[in-house]
Parts: sequence; structure tokens; C-alpha cells
Amino acid sequence: MNHKLLSRHFVHKRSLAFPSWLAGIALAFIALTALNADEPSAANRAGHDYSQLIEQLAQTIRSEMEQKQIPSFSIALVADGKVISSAGFGFQDAEKTIPASGKTVYRVGSISKLLTDVALMQLVEQGELDLDQPVQKVLPEFKIADDEHSKKITLRQLTQHRAGIVRESPVGNYFDPTEPGLKATVASLADTPPVYEPGTRTKYSNAGVSVIGLAVERAAGSSHPNYVQQHVLEPLGMTHTSFEKNEALAEHTADGWMWGYDRPAFAAPEFLLGTGPAGNLYSSVEDLAQFSLFVMEQHPEKILEDASLNEMIQPGVTPDGKPLPYGIGFRVSDFHGHRRVGHGGAVYGFSTQLEILPDANIAVIAASSLDGTNNWITRICNQALEGMLAVQNDQDLTPPVSTEPVPRSRARSLAGVYSSMPGEASRTVTVDWIGDRLLLWKGTFQREIRSRSDTGELVLDDRFGFGTSIRQDQSFLVIDDKTYTRLSDAPPPEIQDEWRDLIGEYGWDHNTLYILERHGQLHALIEWFYYYPLDEVAEDRFAFPDHGLYHGEELFFRRDDSGEVTEVIAAQVAFQKREVGTKAGETFKIKRELPVEKLRELAGAAKPPHEEGNFRPSDLTELTTLDPSIQLDIRYATTNNFMDTVFYQQPRAFAQRPAAEAAAKVHQELAKQNLGLLIHDAYRPWRVTKMFWDATPSEMKDFVANPAQGSRHNRGCALDLTLFDRSTQQVIPMVSGYDEFSKRSYPLYPGGTQRQRYYRGLLRRVMQSAGFQVYEYEWWHFDFDGWQQYRIGNLSFEEIAN
Repeated sequence: MNHKLLSRHFVHKRSLAFPSWLAGIALAFIALTALNADEPSAANRAGHDYSQLIEQLAQTIRSEMEQKQIPSFSIALVADGKVISSAGFGFQDAEKTIPASGKTVYRVGSISKLLTDVALMQLVEQGELDLDQPVQKVLPEFKIADDEHSKKITLRQLTQHRAGIVRESPVGNYFDPTEPGLKATVASLADTPPVYEPGTRTKYSNAGVSVIGLAVERAAGSSHPNYVQQHVLEPLGMTHTSFEKNEALAEHTADGWMWGYDRPAFAAPEFLLGTGPAGNLYSSVEDLAQFSLFVMEQHPEKILEDASLNEMIQPGVTPDGKPLPYGIGFRVSDFHGHRRVGHGGAVYGFSTQLEILPDANIAVIAASSLDGTNNWITRICNQALEGMLAVQNDQDLTPPVSTEPVPRSRARSLAGVYSSMPGEASRTVTVDWIGDRLLLWKGTFQREIRSRSDTGELVLDDRFGFGTSIRQDQSFLVIDDKTYTRLSDAPPPEIQDEWRDLIGEYGWDHNTLYILERHGQLHALIEWFYYYPLDEVAEDRFAFPDHGLYHGEELFFRRDDSGEVTEVIAAQVAFQKREVGTKAGETFKIKRELPVEKLRELAGAAKPPHEEGNFRPSDLTELTTLDPSIQLDIRYATTNNFMDTVFYQQPRAFAQRPAAEAAAKVHQELAKQNLGLLIHDAYRPWRVTKMFWDATPSEMKDFVANPAQGSRHNRGCALDLTLFDRSTQQVIPMVSGYDEFSKRSYPLYPGGTQRQRYYRGLLRRVMQSAGFQVYEYEWWHFDFDGWQQYRIGNLSFEEIAN
């Protein structure tokens, strides 16, 4: 699997290769719409023609996949007692050679829980297990740190997430790549504290469903995967489904992709979870369609009694009779007056939704090979469910809504910080723009604001969902009818000293925990997408908020004998502190691939790539001649750079005149805030770019330009710069240092302090307003619009001056 081939094709829209995998979408849908030749006629005999809905869904999915940049997507519709449509979009492999289909296999995450609970109910029917007896009756060794709490926990509470235990086990948790066994995973709960009294509050727990899986093993005398395979999957004809990896499924399995707010896509890890009964299932939408027929009592094979199945899909109740969000495993909710049951699945690189309206006998199952897209999938599922209901009731289909980027002039007017309760971090939101994207930081997620194509209304529309409306009213922002007042644009205060060494990255490359400061409060960014404000309980001890994934749990920072922070225990999971970038004031250095002398020799012998076309004449202008107060720190005229080598004989900065004049205007505009521009690099001879490329290790080449195409620096249309304080003449601290080859260099890197991100955003906005665009990997690098109009240059500074 060559994930790297796709990594820049679906996160950054400027990639030319991106549409190639979209080209097969229409053909894939048309070819796969009918699973069997008699399906359309069967649907018509039942009096329901879903063809218009299927075409509408195809159009929506094609458009949405392009906008959201989804690599592969599969969907199945179930109605009239059969699968009426099954289709794939995009390509399931990174090389884009295998079109996705209804048979494409995805990791379906927490949909695993439903299969585990069906197995549980079979054993309950056989008298081997009892939902309301303490778990310790079947698993005497099971316990958490509180013995009395342990004795009270029942299997029913575990299925309904009412056992009051932690979300993740210390061993075998969602983050743990070591693939421990189920026994070791469950045993690790012995040292975990209770979160809530059993039966008093819903607390979603992957660890709890793992306990169910171990109880199934004990009662059945078989491994959980084997039991489910023999007694659930095989009878239902789910031939492309398994709790274990196997070669037969591998050829049908899509490549999974991860992403973050600040970075391009990267290959998803493939390790199995220790909490396997809760999240290790592989399946296809066609197989899950068979499962949905079973849930609607329309499958020819009967693997549960009607009473047991009905109990699974009815909401549980609290002691005072209020409905719970879960039945036995199934999430239960209302959909336009219809009972809706199902579950979502979110696991590394994949997102899946199983949605069933059992009283209307319709269902939709959809999956994508991109992490964090469950709410987007739910929007597609909702359109399908609404459409099937409309067909059954002889009603017109509702036209789907499309959106487009907010015009830049409007985006500029919206940028700022707003609050519904000044001084409260949780009531404060930030709006900012980067390129053609208008972003909103509100609550748990970073969202994207777009404009409805039909009305121009501002709405949230991104991979996390659609529909929240936004209105601008002078100095106010109205989000879902809640008013936020624009705050002063003054720089945020410095972070509290006692938090400074807690800021940073913790954990693994595949799942990094960020500790950052936001609006005066420490925050955790966990599982790539979830921002949670932290309440300080004691020194180095914080509580998660009373909502979200980890409510009721805490974080503890640990230090070594010298007082250095070494790790954080977050919700019972140990995250080691990561070394990222350089310490403040230090310059990042690489280990050169070749000696400097050899690099100079190769660069001197090489020539810039040949270019054809009409180009504007070069007019390289020295920036300090336009405004002598622009500061220079030309690193490549010294050894204080990433290669520890002198490249320029003079510390000077040149740019094509339009770019130089635009930068000078930015510098003068910044004077209103007592700030100015400090230039690190501008025009760069091509031979220097050649040396950079040849010296840099392959894993760091995102941070240097390929000489085969030339650099925008070579054309005199790129500037590397930062801000300085005109009063103190000191450089303004940013999240990372200049030329730091790390993720902290990304323009939207989420870590650091509010003050650091404020200045980084300020620099980006003023440069964007002047016609520059920030480079996707470096907050300090700005390319001037129209750079394509100039040739690659190779003159030295001395030759320019002469």
C-alpha cells in the first residue's frame, strides 16, 4: 500500500492529481446500483421506485466527496425487504487502481459492539448468561479499583454504558499499538477508579464492551471472534466480515486515511485494538445490509428470538422511567417521528454509520476510508432515509443544499475573536481565514464556514457536519441564535508560568495528544479533533469537562527527579511527552546527506530547468530601499541556519518589485500595532535551492523546494519573514522557530499558546490581504500572487546589484 501517493491529493485542493479518483464515481455507482437483476422490478412490484432517489444521492455524493476530499465511500440502501442499492465511489487503494464498491471492506469500529451484543443475547437465551446478574458471576476475576463498585456492575449496564467505568482500559486502549489480548485488556481495569455510581449516568465505554466480549468467551467456551463468526456472521451470510485480519479480506479492504486540522492526510495504523469486541470488526456495506435485514426481522435466517431482538432495539429506562440513549448495544433516537436504531463506527482511517428505521423497514449503511467523517456520512444517510420515506409516501424529494467558499472580502470582515460571556474561555469563539477557507474555533471542534449556493446564508459545512447557521450583525456574530460580541483585537496575555512546561505534544505519531493554552485556559486536543478545556484540580492535575468523550475523568502530569515533565496520564492512558522541534531561541539543524563541498560542486555543475512561455522581465528590488526600517536577519548569510552553512556573501533581501512593494505596505500597516516585518529570506538563487534539496533527508523534503520545478524564492516572489516589536526591536515569539522542520511549522498547527497563535494568525492575515499566500508547511513562508509570471533566477546578489 503506497499511502504517500495519495497523501497530498485529497487534503490540498491545488493538487492536480485529485480528480483522477473521482472520475470513476459515476460509473461505479451506475454499475453497482442494482445488486441483482431482479431488484428494480421487485421494487416496482412493491409500488416503490427509488431510481430518482438513487440518482440524487449519486449527485450529492460526487459533489460532497470532491468538496470534503474523501478517498473512498460505499453505501447500501435497504427497503421493501431487500437491498435496493449498493454502490462504491472513488478508489479503495492509494494507487487508485481498484474502484470502491459495495463489497469494499472497511474497519467499522464501534459497529462491532452490535455484533458482540447479539452474541451476548444468544447466550442469554440459552441460559448461559444473565443480563441483570453481576458480571462477577461469570467473570469472578473482573474488578476495578473499587471492590463494592465492581460487585454491582451487570452485563445490561455494560451494554447500555451505565456501568460507571472508564472509557478506555490502561492496556489495549484505542491508543495502544501493542495488540494485547482480551484477557490482559480487561485485567488492566483492576487499577482504574470508578467514574460514576453504576446505573446513574451514561458513560460510553469501550472497555466495558470488552468485558462483555470476555463474558461471551467464558460462557461459550470459544474465542469471541470464533463464536461471532460461527453463530452470527455465517448464518447471516456476512462473508466479507470478520473480527480478525485475514488474507481473504485483505484484497477487498480499503486503505484507511487519517488527518488533522493542520496537516495533510497520512496512512492510518492497522493494529488491532485490545478492546476487540468493541471495535475490531471488518465489514462491507453489503454485509451490514444483511445485518440490517436481520434487525428488521426480514432476514431468512433467524439467529435471535423476536423478544430478544426487540429488547435490543428498545431504549433502556432510568429508575424513574426516563428513556436511555441505548437499548442493548443499539443507539436509539427519533428520526422525523420514526424510531431510529443503529450505531456509528470511528476507528483509525475509517468512518461508518448503520442507520435503521425498523418500523418503516428501511435502512442505510455507509462507510468512508477517512477518519473523522461520521457526521458527514450521517448527513448522506439522513438524505437517503428521508428520500426512502418520501418515496414510500409518494412525496417529492427534498433538493439537497450545496455550499461554496465565502468570498474573501466577506471572510476578512468576519475574522476576529467573539464571546457570549467575555472572560469565559468556553464561551469564546475565533473566526479566521486562510486561503479560501473561513474557519471557526468553537467548543470542541474547528469548523469551516461556507456560503449556501442558493441563499448566500453562512453555514457550517465540513467533514464534521452541516447546517449550523451564522449571521453577522455589525460587531456581533450570531451562531444558532446565540449572540457573540466581537472582542478587542489586542494581543492575548502571556500564559501562566506554571503551565508553560505542560504545553506540548504527548503520545504517538498515529495519535498525538496536544496540551495547549486557549483563551486563558489549558486545553487538551485529543484523538486529533476534540478540543477540551481542562479545569485545574491541583498542581499538575486537571479534569476533563463534563461533556465529550472523557467526562468524569482526569489528567495527571508526571515529572522526573529534575522536575521535567515526562508524561501525562489522561483518562488512565499513559502518553509520553514528545520531543518536537527545538527549544525557544535554538536553530533547527539537519544532518546533511552530503558534505558541503560536494553540494556546492553539484549545484555549480547543474543548470536550472528550462522554461518556455512568456514571462515578465525580472525587476528584483531590494526591500530595504523601499523602507529602511524593515529588519533583516538573513540566516543564509550566516551559519545560523538549518544547514549550518553560509550560502550568501551578503545579508540582503530582494524580491520582484510588485512583491517588494506589497511587503513594504504590510510593514507600514503593521506600524499601527507597533510591529514590523523582519525578513529571513527573499529571492534565492536556484543553485542554493539545489543545495538545500540534495542535503535534506527524504522525510524532511516537504520543507525544501524541488529544484526540478524551481522555487518561488528563485522567481523572486517568496518571502520568509516574521514580526518584530518596534519598541523593543525584539522578534515576536511564534509557535515554532524559523526553518524548524517539524509539524509545529504548519500554519494551522494547533499547539502552543493563544498569544503565539494570535501573532502567527495576524502575520498570515496581513500578508494574505496584500496578495500573498502562506505555504502549507511553513507559517513564515509567503508566496506572492502571480509568481508564475517570472522565470527561475540564478543570479547571485552581487550580480543583481551590478
